[in-house]
Amino acid sequence: MKCAIMQPTFNPWAGYFDMIDCVDSFVFLDDVQLARRSWQVRNRIRTAAGEQFISIPVQKSAHRDDLKIKDARIAGTEWRGKLLHTLQLAYRQAPAYNEVSGFVEQLVMYPSDLLADFNINIIESVCRVIGITTPLVRSSTLKGVSGSKDERLVSICKALRATDYLAAAGSAVYIEAQSPGGVFPAHDIGLVYQQYTPVPYPQLHGDFAGGLGVFDLLYNAGPGRALELIRAGRQAGQDYRDYRASHGMPA
Repeated sequence: MKCAIMQPTFNPWAGYFDMIDCVDSFVFLDDVQLARRSWQVRNRIRTAAGEQFISIPVQKSAHRDDLKIKDARIAGTEWRGKLLHTLQLAYRQAPAYNEVSGFVEQLVMYPSDLLADFNINIIESVCRVIGITTPLVRSSTLKGVSGSKDERLVSICKALRATDYLAAAGSAVYIEAQSPGGVFPAHDIGLVYQQYTPVPYPQLHGDFAGGLGVFDLLYNAGPGRALELIRAGRQAGQDYRDYRASHGMPA
């Protein structure tokens, strides 16, 4: 059984949804620290002036350095209307705007001030509308999970009885820091790094820009083509040993 584990991102890019589509179980890592200016609170769209960040305001906390994603609360409500206005200005000429605008409005107006609930609702809703059926679970609901970094990932894999782990390529920075494959080989869990390159689709406002949030894909291509385009960017995963070799790291 293969699993993947990612923090619940705001308006994730296509590669995030491809990772969900590739595994047997996907875990939202919601019981770890919320990083400042992270992908959990902001992401990019495309406007006539170029790429632009849209963001979610989070309530200030006296213990911000210890604030977990699942406990973070959204600040205020005015930003929701402003965000919808920004999206309207950016995408009202997009081919699927009329088809998608009501759906996106429901996501933005989702009645929760918990950041994790808000982001997870976006991801779950997009999965449903484009046809991804992978089971989704929150790490905070799993029993017996402990440790940090790759040890925590292994602990989650064991809680799910997963035999293989699909990792985001960016996580190699800490997984491979001390030893090949981190602690995964010692626990007989296969480790593969995702390889993904967004496939161009017609966009407003100029040449294709990859890596934008999924809202851009939905507005421009529509829900009916979204999963096809997401899967088209998929490449064969890279075993951690091959990853190390290709990046000049010792075996």
